Amino acid sequence: MNFYKEAVLPSLKKSGHTSIWLLKIILPISLAVRLLEYYGILAYMADFLNPVFIYLGLPGSTAIIFITSIFLPLYAPLAIITSMSLTLRELTILALMCQISHNLPVECAIQAKTGTSFWSMVTLRIFMSIVVALILNLILPQDMGMPLFAQTNAVTMNSIGDVLIVWFKSSLQIALLIITIVTTLNILYKVLDEYQLIEKLTKIIEPVLKFFGLPISTGFLWLIGYIVGLSYGGALMMEQMNEGKVSKSDAELLNYHLALSHSIIEDNLLFVALGVSIGWILGIRLTAAAMAVWLRKLYLRLKVKWFYPAVNLKIEEQR
Repeated sequence: MNFYKEAVLPSLKKSGHTSIWLLKIILPISLAVRLLEYYGILAYMADFLNPVFIYLGLPGSTAIIFITSIFLPLYAPLAIITSMSLTLRELTILALMCQISHNLPVECAIQAKTGTSFWSMVTLRIFMSIVVALILNLILPQDMGMPLFAQTNAVTMNSIGDVLIVWFKSSLQIALLIITIVTTLNILYKVLDEYQLIEKLTKIIEPVLKFFGLPISTGFLWLIGYIVGLSYGGALMMEQMNEGKVSKSDAELLNYHLALSHSIIEDNLLFVALGVSIGWILGIRLTAAAMAVWLRKLYLRLKVKWFYPAVNLKIEEQR
């Protein structure tokens, strides 16, 4: 195998198209959210959630953290978290809420490109964030101590010029990161495919996929989603669907799983560094992701049985 000609060059060409596609989604949304933040609209929206957050075991002031998380990547709510005085119990609840519901406009838009409804993903993630918070508020010890981080000041923006400068700088970083990651993933996939290692990797994680209720065809994409997250995993999923390697129905089940549990290395380390237990955040996300897929499969089975009896009869006859 000529590594440069057969892996690097094709991957660079494919990565260019994929990166442009991702940036067309991410950059306009990130600018819109920064403008919403600058004009105080995010803070205004958070006021409506204040009474609800008391029942989640959180002070009302933390509503702005969750709102920010919904619209932006995890680094944005983390900047606010480290400027507030929170207990470790409150931080643990917030960590799970933010991990499940972060960067929804971008990530759900990417999932929509793979055939899964944008609004079903938004609804699932926000709903599960609230459910998880309610459960944690019931089972977490009342006295868990204080987190490890020291308070710092959040970045302030005093003019539209400041907003645009911050957005432009972050956009350059995002663009470079996306191009690097997408190119690396494409090269990795090309090498694994060339040496027929994808099937071997899938065989190794087959018991894990079965536990989560996921099709075997989604094995490699599941690994990618867990390592680098939804945005980059979604881009690769699009390519595999276009090549006929993953069906739309299999991709949808994977989307339900990854919506609640993805990028487990980076996402978890961000909060573990602040003192949150890896057991709580990883265990809860894996459980929620497994439940989402199995409940989705049950719903689809009952839908066929109740609303399409002729199709169900044909399936039974084929068995």
